[in-house]
Amino acid sequence: MPRKFDHLGDVEAFIRVVEQGTVSAAAIALATTPSVLSRALTRLESRLGVQLLRRTTRRLSLTDAGRLYLEQTRLAFTQIEEAERTIRGQEGELSGRVRMSVPTTYGHHRLPPLLSAFARQYPAVQVELSITNRNVDLVAEGYDLAIRLGPLPDSGLVGRKLEDARLSLVASPEYLARTGIPETLDELREHVCLPFIMPSSGKIGPWLFCLDGENLDWVPQANVVVSDDVLGIVSLAQSGLGICQTYDFIIRERVLRGELVEILVQLSGRSRPFSIIYPPHRQLSAASRALIDFMLARTQS
Repeated sequence: MPRKFDHLGDVEAFIRVVEQGTVSAAAIALATTPSVLSRALTRLESRLGVQLLRRTTRRLSLTDAGRLYLEQTRLAFTQIEEAERTIRGQEGELSGRVRMSVPTTYGHHRLPPLLSAFARQYPAVQVELSITNRNVDLVAEGYDLAIRLGPLPDSGLVGRKLEDARLSLVASPEYLARTGIPETLDELREHVCLPFIMPSSGKIGPWLFCLDGENLDWVPQANVVVSDDVLGIVSLAQSGLGICQTYDFIIRERVLRGELVEILVQLSGRSRPFSIIYPPHRQLSAASRALIDFMLARTQS
């Protein structure tokens, strides 16, 4: 009976070639020759019946199938390593460092209880957190993970959606007592709106509504606009300056305390996605994988 997994050496060669960037560099890392690795890649692609890598004389790039296979096989090898450590009695308490970048909205209002629970379960893991609205370069700046808002660009990064964050339209009781409560979109046009300037475009970010079952992106007109820190619009709205649209997880407690009032609920129903991303060519540490799995379990339950 043939061995079921006698091709694992070819799989390891594939992973190392991707990580090193070239067949020659991978051959040096594995103390073998480029021709041996090229034959391993050819055997693996023949076995799977798909092309995993696009090869030119100067560079390698993953196909869509190759990107998926890399993610899954990396995880399998990591699980094998962890199983061996457990059997050898070397697992002990999970430890290590995870460098993560998150936007201000998530970092101030969604992440704290998640990290608090994670720290209780894995007290020996050190999390180095950067809270910024700047999209860091994970590879160049040495980050393991990042949380990003919105649809992910085709950047070669691996992305796992954490959640779709519901949007709410809110104002302070004092503002609504002074101006009245808008009941329709036309009435909203007559109110003071507090929009945010999107750093990616330099333009006002549209407010997302659902009107009569149809999605509507509505650009508010305003004399006061906020840039850089999106949490500023919430502070201004709570102070009585006007109306803002923001994530429900930011204003939920303030609404319950009576500090803000949700309005035009009939236009709600839209959301924006938050995802956790990491470079596909970097093998995740056990600590990073634990944090990813923990956050996915807590946000998607």
